[in-house]
Amino acid sequence: MERDTVKLLKECDAGVKTAVNSIDEVLSDIKSEDLRRIMDDSRLKHQTLGDEIHSDLSALDEKGKDPSPISRAMSWMKINFKMTEKPSDSTIAELMYDGCSMGVKSLAKYLNEYGAASESSKAYAKHLIEIEDTLMSDLRTFM
Repeated sequence: MERDTVKLLKECDAGVKTAVNSIDEVLSDIKSEDLRRIMDDSRLKHQTLGDEIHSDLSALDEKGKDPSPISRAMSWMKINFKMTEKPSDSTIAELMYDGCSMGVKSLAKYLNEYGAASESSKAYAKHLIEIEDTLMSDLRTFM
C-alpha cells in the first residue's frame, strides 16, 4: 500500500508542477483580464494542492517528483512555437486545454495503476482531475 501511495503522490506532485510551469509560461502573454483571472485562480489551486501533497510526501520521508526534463522541454517548445505562430488568448486556451486533457488522462491511468494507494492519495489525484476539468471548462469560452 505504501509503495503505491508514494508513487501516486509523486505523480500528482509532478502533474501539479507541470501545470504551474505551463501557466507561468503563458501568463505574460494573456490579454484578457477574464482569462488571466481564470489562470491565476487555477495556478493558486494547483499550488495549494501541491503544498498538501508535498506535506504528505514529507511525512512519508519522501521527496517530490519533478517533471522529466524532456517533457518540460517539449512543453516549452510547443508553447513557444504556437505563441510565435499565432499569439492570442485563443492559442493559450487551446494549449492549456490540451495540457489539462493530457494531465487528466495520465492521472486516470495512475489511479488505476496504483490501486493499492491510500484513500487520501487517491483523493488528491481525484481533486487534481477536478481542478483540470474545471480549467478545461473555463477555457472553452476562449477558444
